[in-house]
Amino acid sequence: MKKVLLIGLLVIVIAAALAGFLLTHKAAAPSTTAKATPVTSAEPVGGPITLVATGDWIAHDTINAQAKQKDGSYDYAPMVADLKPYFSGDIKFCNDPILNGGKVSAITGYPKFNSPADFVTDMGKYGCNLVNTASNHSFDFTQANITASVDAWKAVPNMLAVAGENSNQAEHDTVHYFTVKGVKMAFLAYTTYINSDAPVQNDYGVNVFSKDFAGQQIAAAKQDGAKVIIASMRWGTEYSTSVTAEQQADAQWLADQGVQLVLGHGSHELQPVQELTGSGGGKTVVWYSLGNYLNTQLPPETLFNGLAYMKIDPKTYQVAIDGYLPLYVHYEWSAADAAAENINNRSNVHMYLLEKTTQAMIDSQQLKTTVADQKTRLNTTLSKYGASVPLLTSSSVPR
Repeated sequence: MKKVLLIGLLVIVIAAALAGFLLTHKAAAPSTTAKATPVTSAEPVGGPITLVATGDWIAHDTINAQAKQKDGSYDYAPMVADLKPYFSGDIKFCNDPILNGGKVSAITGYPKFNSPADFVTDMGKYGCNLVNTASNHSFDFTQANITASVDAWKAVPNMLAVAGENSNQAEHDTVHYFTVKGVKMAFLAYTTYINSDAPVQNDYGVNVFSKDFAGQQIAAAKQDGAKVIIASMRWGTEYSTSVTAEQQADAQWLADQGVQLVLGHGSHELQPVQELTGSGGGKTVVWYSLGNYLNTQLPPETLFNGLAYMKIDPKTYQVAIDGYLPLYVHYEWSAADAAAENINNRSNVHMYLLEKTTQAMIDSQQLKTTVADQKTRLNTTLSKYGASVPLLTSSSVPR
């Protein structure tokens, strides 16, 4: 009898223990699920939005001659191929300040430009996905050239936005939007001047800057929910590293309107970077001039420029500067041709990292400068207004 009681008691104890285990197991499941909340960190998943920017891509006659193929097509890619690995980012800005009308008129370089559509196609293949086309050269020929240029860019796949030149009034008035990593952005593009030998032919072909026009577009961008506004500005004095009072005033006005990033062009030379505070307390990064990219101009300052790297915080929408990668545009030119100014006798155009540039390369180009002199100029120019813009190397480029 005692044995039976003991066995019964043991069964009860085991059953109770089993029940307790089951109850505990069932209770634990909801608790574990409740703790599986989304991972939070200082940055959203995917990190900051990265941006890289170039200066002017200019199809000079010597560049067109080198790009032309036996079948009549043009291939510009080999000239910039060595730098493509460093042209990386979510946003890849390029400046196209020339007409790309192709067969609308003859292919020509300075002083009035009309490149083949291949120039646009190759910029797209290179990775350019945010492009300014507003320029003092926009009316070098006719509205037909502008329309053909607009159409050439429309044919490029995977673009975020292209702005500046237009086929009609509706395009002129349009604010261009794109979204990266969930952040809606607006891209605005203007030129502050038109060449006297290429006067304005209508009211819509190119976006000419005025506070009324830009103010309307900025207000529309805000109303439509753009969190970041990027403005491209063709302004300033050609072949000068100095910023004009008008540039500074326009930059401050853009900052006061809430534009977070200003990408400037027009001088063909690098100009200083400045970080401004707008009237509303917001911060604005201003590159007064990104200088040149692919080109065959003569002054050393037009041939030694670089790639600008930035990032945009997807939470605060603020722009931060990562640095500047110095580059060099090489071409070969004999001393005799240089003395005679036979500019169409230049050959072997190719872009290099400044760190891979030798004095022998510079001398063969008839340039009276050194790598050290150019690095000093770049450093001094970038930091003139107190911005911290480190010079990068191939190993320190943000990835």
